[in-house]
Amino acid sequence: MTTVHVAASGPGAQFLSPNQIVPLLIGATVDEIERELVLQTLARCDGNRTRASRVLGLSVRTLRNKIRIYAASGIDVPAYHD
Repeated sequence: MTTVHVAASGPGAQFLSPNQIVPLLIGATVDEIERELVLQTLARCDGNRTRASRVLGLSVRTLRNKIRIYAASGIDVPAYHD
């Protein structure tokens, strides 16, 4: 699995332009990129699946199904934090 980490949002964060991001993604499968996007979005939403689904443009049910598949594969999924 290829892990792609991009700059975090927030005060003082550096943002990457598309021509900087695409080379980081080359060599990764679409499934790997999607999984990384879902997991990082969940982490930034403190594990809140409703909020993460809105950010990702997915239904909560679709996100929940993806999370179930990731967890069954042994991938750590960010837990909800108040």
